[in-house]
Amino acid sequence: MRIGVCLAAAFGAVLACLPVRAEPVDGGHARVELISERKAALPGETVYAALKMDLDKGWHVYWKNAGDAGLPPQVLVQPDSSIPAGAVGSIIWPLPHLLPVVDGEIMDYGYNDEVVFPFPITIPADATGPVTLDAVADYLICEDTCVPESAHVSLRLDTDAAEPDVRNGDLIASWIARSHTPFPGEAHIDRSHTPWALSLRLDGGFGKVTSIRFFPFNHDISHPADQPAELGRHGATLSLTPSGRPAGGEPLDGVVVVETADGRRTGYAISAKEGVPLADTSGLGPVRSAKSMGVSPFRLAFLALIGGLILNLMPCVLPVLSMKAFGMVSAVSTGHAGEVRRHGLWYTAGVLVSFAALAAIVVAIRAATGPTTLGFQLQNAPTVAVLTLVMFGVGLWLMGMFELGSSLQNIGSGLADREGDLGAFFTGILAAVVGAPCVGPFLGAGLGAVMDQSADVVVAFFLAMGFGLALPFLVLSFVPGLHRLLPRPGKWMETLKQLLAFPMFLTAAWLLKVLGDLAGSGAVAWTVAGGAALAFAAWLWHREGHAPRLLAFVAILVGFALPLERAMAPAPALGSSTAYAAKYDAEPWSRDLVSRRVAEGRPVFVDFTASWCATCQVNKATTLKSKTVHDFFTANNVAFMVADFTRKDPAIAAELARHQRAGVPMYLWYPAGSDEPQVLPEILNQGLVTGLPVTP
Repeated sequence: MRIGVCLAAAFGAVLACLPVRAEPVDGGHARVELISERKAALPGETVYAALKMDLDKGWHVYWKNAGDAGLPPQVLVQPDSSIPAGAVGSIIWPLPHLLPVVDGEIMDYGYNDEVVFPFPITIPADATGPVTLDAVADYLICEDTCVPESAHVSLRLDTDAAEPDVRNGDLIASWIARSHTPFPGEAHIDRSHTPWALSLRLDGGFGKVTSIRFFPFNHDISHPADQPAELGRHGATLSLTPSGRPAGGEPLDGVVVVETADGRRTGYAISAKEGVPLADTSGLGPVRSAKSMGVSPFRLAFLALIGGLILNLMPCVLPVLSMKAFGMVSAVSTGHAGEVRRHGLWYTAGVLVSFAALAAIVVAIRAATGPTTLGFQLQNAPTVAVLTLVMFGVGLWLMGMFELGSSLQNIGSGLADREGDLGAFFTGILAAVVGAPCVGPFLGAGLGAVMDQSADVVVAFFLAMGFGLALPFLVLSFVPGLHRLLPRPGKWMETLKQLLAFPMFLTAAWLLKVLGDLAGSGAVAWTVAGGAALAFAAWLWHREGHAPRLLAFVAILVGFALPLERAMAPAPALGSSTAYAAKYDAEPWSRDLVSRRVAEGRPVFVDFTASWCATCQVNKATTLKSKTVHDFFTANNVAFMVADFTRKDPAIAAELARHQRAGVPMYLWYPAGSDEPQVLPEILNQGLVTGLPVTP
């Protein structure tokens, strides 16, 4: 009996020497406890404790600024606590999340699931034994309804040593790391117009981010309003909607939370002084991601594949595909399935190489100059001049002015037997170069979603688009017996070959029109002279002897050199390439002009167009120049604006990116008095335009 009593006494003495760890308290919809990074601390030492809360599923508590409704948690030190209230520091608030209560109307800031609120405590310098932090956790916790709850919690620490609590210490440290740090740059708030512009300048910029959100310490701004963010080379600019309360001239204080694609969140505490937007904090397009748009990368790749398939039907691609069809028929005439399959593979390789190169150029231009768009190759006059001559040269070949096979053979390269392979590869390249600007009507939104993504996403999207373009001929080449559906070869092939030259000549004529808009009539004249040199070279090729062949090569070089110097000269003022009938009083687009017309109470229609955009010209002819649409605009005093993207224009490129479009056409409609436009479909009709709401 005595032994049992002694053992019990010894066990109790051991327990008395151990620090007391309080169990979590059930406050109703949360389990609440106080934890510390230490099991024991020395007198006078400052350590970190924390209020740890495990919330019921679907319930939340609030940040220091709860948003439109709510109250933040408090740690209320009780009078009998041996660690007094003055020794307890402020809560280190983890970065909050958005808590939409009523979409577009009520937005709160706070936390779900588990949250830890660290704070420092200082052990009394005269402590001689265990000390206790005795407190009440007072908080408002909400689901569909809000419930005020409290929990009496305590924390006991010995003061005879400095002993860490590794588990709780790691947990507290991880939540301190989730708090904000001082912003290492400069912040300005421009309240001179609505919405306000919060510019954040940071050397090197924010990198690849998927979202930027400002959480205010006070109620200066509308909490549920969107905060469109635009990146710059050295920072970003956010558009903030004021709350309607008097602003005053004091700084705007809060936390900017930056999130990257891997889910990492970084918070910066800012105090933005009144001032104009800082330099290099905008101009590279909006912050967005495929995920934030609700579109998965797989869906975007599928859209790219479908867009590539549809590209086979576009007028700008059909002339090139007619060459491929002729080559396929020629391959079938050999009677060897391997020849047909090789045609399909080489054509696909040409398309994919071109689209991969196009993606690489897009990424490089974006890194060097900011947002870029499809069709940039047709904004460069020398490129258009060369494409014009290539199309004209292909037409000469189809007309029989020279034979590629004999040419190669006479060069002595031994490639004559590979004429079909090289021709298929070349056709794939040409189809991609000419067809890429025509994808806007089908992939405008998809391209807009990927243009600011990482390089690998951009390349994957372009390759999927290229594979869609090549897929019909690839299937035709490999499905057994399917190529037999093609007509049998015969004399008709030569007639068809010559006939196909005329679409090539028409394509060259269209490119000449684009060249005229870019570089003026002089560049057009010299390109026509270059075409004459190519025709002369083709004529010389039929002459006997080495001298005519050598002269032909010289003529080819001269033909391509003639227009280049003129095309690279400073461009003249743009003429009427995008002009409408005289009955339209069209104004050149600018964002400031839109704001002025909106302030006048007028509806605004903006046509983002280019002379090289075939869809743009079709929409003009069928819809925008029609009497029905003209009467609708006149009756409603519509301000009609044209954003001419025939030449590269950084402001237009940024506006396209802002509305998640990768090229023209784009049509914006601002109802009377509305600052927010409606982005219309890329293919218009009269009923769509005349049915637009005149007022919001």
